[in-house]
Parts: sequence; structure tokens; C-alpha cells
Amino acid sequence: MKNCGISRWDDPAEINARLDKLKNQNIWEVDDDYYNNVVMKYYDEKCRESRKIYDEAKNYLPGGVQHNLAFNKPFPVAFKQAKGAYLVDQDGNEYIDFLQAGGPTILGSNYDPIREAAIEVINTCGPVTGLLHESELLIAKEINKHMPNVEMFRMLGSGTEADMAAIRIARIATGHKRIIKAGGAYHGWSDQLVYGLKIPGSRNLLESHGIPKGAYAATDEVKPNDLDFLEATLKRNKLKGGTAAVLVEPVGPESGTRPISKDYNKGVRELCDKYGALLIFDEVVTGFRVGLGGAQGYFDVVPDLTVFGKIVAGGYPAAGGVGGKRKYASIMAAGLGNKGHRAYVGGTLSANPLSAMAGYVAIKEIERTNACEVAGRAGDRLCDGLKMLVDKYGLPFVAYNQGSIVHLECAAAMSFDFSSRCMLKSALGILKHKDMMYERKDSMERMGAAYMANGIVTLAGSRLYTSLADTDEVIDEALNRFEEVFRHVKKTDKGLLK
Repeated sequence: MKNCGISRWDDPAEINARLDKLKNQNIWEVDDDYYNNVVMKYYDEKCRESRKIYDEAKNYLPGGVQHNLAFNKPFPVAFKQAKGAYLVDQDGNEYIDFLQAGGPTILGSNYDPIREAAIEVINTCGPVTGLLHESELLIAKEINKHMPNVEMFRMLGSGTEADMAAIRIARIATGHKRIIKAGGAYHGWSDQLVYGLKIPGSRNLLESHGIPKGAYAATDEVKPNDLDFLEATLKRNKLKGGTAAVLVEPVGPESGTRPISKDYNKGVRELCDKYGALLIFDEVVTGFRVGLGGAQGYFDVVPDLTVFGKIVAGGYPAAGGVGGKRKYASIMAAGLGNKGHRAYVGGTLSANPLSAMAGYVAIKEIERTNACEVAGRAGDRLCDGLKMLVDKYGLPFVAYNQGSIVHLECAAAMSFDFSSRCMLKSALGILKHKDMMYERKDSMERMGAAYMANGIVTLAGSRLYTSLADTDEVIDEALNRFEEVFRHVKKTDKGLLK
């Protein structure tokens, strides 16, 4: 596949076996002496301006931040500059950026051609008119060029909105009502999809607070990477109104945190055809990151609908959209004169000229620079280096990657799985392990703080995104910094059932 960022696909059984082993032993983390006298000293002495901003922000912002990604232990660092592979905080400290805004900036932060195109739009048109702009057509054609299955595309404000739109289309197109998702997968924060979030088998037990049960009454959760479980649910749903769609993250739930077998998506496609359900690929993270053709190109699977986010606006706001086969995507067409039902989908600031043009230029530049492949090689180099360090220091940590999406599991905080066809069994498992899961989450964040104090920005200390800007020199320097942290990791007496 041209411009593909995935060079290898690790055996999920082998990865899961190592994660299970990590999960079932005591926590390994930086020792108290290093954490208190080096990590905390860094924050106290080197991040004073960030601390001032955060302390005041707590009076005005829920939790002191506007986005959960920004909250890091012991307090959020405030950043004022982003360029390429680096970030600079309010105190002038420089960091290697493996967060990359949560994934969208595969070209590197504040990429010149995108910024210049955005400035031109602002100078000539302004960021929004509420009316048609040529950039809307340009980005739709560019997406179709690389993903022919996306015959029509509707740009929206976020991946959350796009997932909501996709399942609404599926219900209209099939006449069925139920939606199936894999346990642990993230498909935004709408009422009907905040179900089975992060931990398989959690259903409505961990994150569904403030949501009436009726909102997710037609949502089903299945065990990740288990086609038998999926077929049993599809079969059962024939008696309960039918399945409108199966919604998957194609590299596995939570951006591949729960790896799947390489042929899993083809199996899902076959089952969707067998039971009359649409297949929806949530490519919010994978679209234009794992390859120009997305994960659907890599796996050679044709979804009925594709959900976009992140890169589709080139790192600018309003990063979302849904597209797919014409007969399904056209259900979103406006106007009362359309035959049949239509899905009411849209937003005044969706597909604004600024974001549409930024996304169009980003995809053109990803193609021109071969960014997916370059970033994927950087991900391989980073992952292989982490594995060598883990072995060198005799640590039980688990590192693996799907191209430029790199996972470093130090506490196995998200490796629990309570999937069962019995709600009571899931609930009992979660109640039994809840304190341990939170203890491991705290350890994961503690490791993230140690990385940050050594000039490495990660996603919660467990996920890293590489970009076009990550040269061999950048990756090698990052590995030196990781080694400094790993040198101070010790086994604790925490992390097991009390």
C-alpha cells in the first residue's frame, strides 16, 4: 500500500499475554527518592509560571483545564510554543512532543504550509461565512482520491459529532436500531456511546454518570477481537430490533491499546453482511496517520461509513466528519423534498473555510512528503529502542506499535477485561478490581510525570505519536531521556488485590 506507515503487525495474543503478566504482578515505577527529589523538584523549580496559570485556572475552568488530555500529574504544564517535534512551556523549557495534539499533527506541529494557507483564508475570507466555500469541495475530493470508498463526505466539528451522525445514518439506512461497539473503544462522549469506555465489560458502570439508561439502551458492547462474541450478539439482536451498525476502531479499541488480529476487520465485514448491519470504521486517529488510504486501505476492508477527526483539519479546529458510500452518505443531504428519511446533521461552524482548507493542504502535504511512512519508521525506531531499554533494565514493561502509534505500558492500567454476556459477572469483576485499577492508573500518571520532567510529552505516560518531524536524532535523544527514567524504576509492593 502506497504511503503506508505500518511496516509490521505484531501478534495480539503475544502482546496480550505480556500485558496480562504485567497486570498480574506488583507495580514497577520510579522510586520515591527519584520522584520526590528529581521529578517534583523539576516541577517546583522549573515550572513556576505553569503552576501560577494552573492555580488561577482552577477558579475558572473545571479541573483547571479545558481538555482532559491537558491534565497531567502533578499539575498541567502550560505551553506557549509548538513547532515540529518540539514544545516550549510558559517557563521556556523545551520538550520532545510525542502527544502531537492527540494525533492530528502527523506533519509536526505548526507546519508551515498549513499555517500559510490558513492565514491566506483569514486574510481573504475570514474563518467562517456559514455559506459554501471551494475548500469544502477540495477536501472532499482529496479524501475520495485516497479512500475511494468515501464517495461523499460531510465535514463536522468533531469525531464525537461524526460518530453520532454515522449511527443515525445507519439506523435510517437499515431500519434497525441497535449499535454494537467493542469494549474499551472510544467513539466520543455522546450519551449513546459513553458505554463500555476504556475497560471492556464496564458497560455503564464506570463512565456513564449523568446519562439516563434509556440513552444507551440500544447500545451493545462485545469483547474485543472476538468474532464469536460479535456473532452471538448480532444473532440475539435479530429478536430485539436488529443491528443497524457495528462500530470499530480498526487498529483496536482505544487507538490500538487493545490490539486485534490482522484479519479481525475482514471477519467483522463478513458478519455485518450476513446480518444486514452497516460497518462503520472510526478512523478519527488512523485516517491519514496509518496511511493515506487509512486503516481501511491497510486492512483491505471496505466499510460502509467512515468517521474522521484529528488530521482531517490539519491540526485546526472543527476536526471531524463522516463519509462513505453515496447511498448512505447522501442521507445527510439537506432539504425537505428528499425522498425517504434524512439524517439531520450539521453545524454552523462545520466545514468552515479555515478548517477545510487546512485539512485539504494537510492531506496534500502528507502525500507529498510521504509523512505516514516517515512517521511510521520513526514509530518503529522509537518502539524498538524502548524494547531494548526495557530488556536492558530487566523491566516488565510492554512496548509495541502500529506504525506511528506507539504504546508503552508500564502499569497495565487499561489492560483489564471484564467482558461477559452476564452483566452481574462484569459488575462483580469491576467492584473487585476497582481500587487496583485506580492504583495502576496513578502509577501510569506518575511515570508520565517523570517523562515530562525529562523533557518528553506523552499521552498519560502510555501512548506516543510520532510525526514527520521526528528524525533519527530526535528519536535517539528521546530514548536517552527514557533511559534516564528507566534507571530509577523499582518494583513496589503496590498493584495487587488487597
